[in-house]
Amino acid sequence: MSSQHDRLDPESRTVLEAFLDALPGGFNGIPDIVARREASAALNAAGVEAAGGPDPSVTRTDRTAPGLDGDPEVPVRVYRPADAPADATLPGIFFIHGGGMVMGSVEGEDAMATTYAREIGAVVVSTGYRKAPEDPHPAQSRDCWAGLQWMAAHADELGYDPDHLVIMGGSAGGNLALATALRARDEGGPALELILAAYPMLDPSNTTPASQSVTEIGVWDRAGNVEAWEWFLAGKEPDKYASPLLETDWSGLAPIFIDVGTEDLFRDEDITLVAELAAQGNPVEFHLYPGAFHGSEVLAPQAALSQRIMANRLDAVRRAVAE
Repeated sequence: MSSQHDRLDPESRTVLEAFLDALPGGFNGIPDIVARREASAALNAAGVEAAGGPDPSVTRTDRTAPGLDGDPEVPVRVYRPADAPADATLPGIFFIHGGGMVMGSVEGEDAMATTYAREIGAVVVSTGYRKAPEDPHPAQSRDCWAGLQWMAAHADELGYDPDHLVIMGGSAGGNLALATALRARDEGGPALELILAAYPMLDPSNTTPASQSVTEIGVWDRAGNVEAWEWFLAGKEPDKYASPLLETDWSGLAPIFIDVGTEDLFRDEDITLVAELAAQGNPVEFHLYPGAFHGSEVLAPQAALSQRIMANRLDAVRRAVAE
C-alpha cells in the first residue's frame, strides 16, 4: 500500500486496505462512470443484505418533488421514526448525499439518513439530484433547491416543525448543503437552524497542498477530483452555487458545522472557508480529525475515530433543534 497510508488512523486503514484489496484503485479505478456507479450500487446493496435489510426502526416513503421551471421531477425519500406518534411534530432534516457530483444516490446513503432519523427523532427528507457529466452544473443545485422548497411546502403533511429545520450533506452533499442554504437566504427562505457540511467539496482549482498531495489514498484522490470538477463545470466558470468559496458575504445564515480529516483532499479548502466564516463573525464549529481520510467514518464505521466523528455531528444537530 501507499506510504500515504502510514498517516491514516490504524483502525480505519485496516478496513480501507481490505476494501482496496477487493477493488484495486477504489471506485475511481473503474474508468467508465456508468460502470463505476453500478459497482458502488452493488457494494451498497451487498452491505444492506449483510446487515439483514433496512433498519425497521425507521419508515421510508419514496416521493417526487416538482423540478424548477421545466426541470425533471426530483426523487426524495422521507424517513420518520417508526415509533413516533402519527400526530407528533418532529425536527426536520434536509439531507443531500455525496458522490462528487457524478455518483451517489438516495439509496446509497439510506443508512446514514436512517441514522439521523433514528438518533435525532427527526423527519428526514433525502433528496436525489441529477449527475454530471450527463447533467452538469447547475442541475445539481437546482434539484436540491427544488427538493428543499418541496419539503418546506409540505411541513404539516410530513409532520416536522419548520422552525427546527437542518440542512446537511457530506462531500458533494456538503457543497450542495452550503449552496442550497445560500440560495434559501438569497431567495427569502426557508429558515434553517443549522448547516452541516461534512468535508465539503468546494474548490475547483485543485491547487491546495492537500489537493496536490492526496494521490494514493484510494478514496477520492486528486485524479478523481480533477475529473469530477471538469465534468461538473463542463467548461464553464463556477458561480457561488457551484463553488461556495466564491461567496463573499456569509451574513444572514444559520450556524455552520464543518469537519474534515487531515488526510482528506478537501482539508485545505475547508479550512479556508472556516477561516472566512470566522472572520465574518459567523457562528462556525469546526473539527479536524487526525488520520481521517475522505469518508473514513462511512467505510470504517466501527473505528473509534469514526464513532467520534458521528457523535460530534449528531450532537451538533441535537443542539440546533433543541434551541
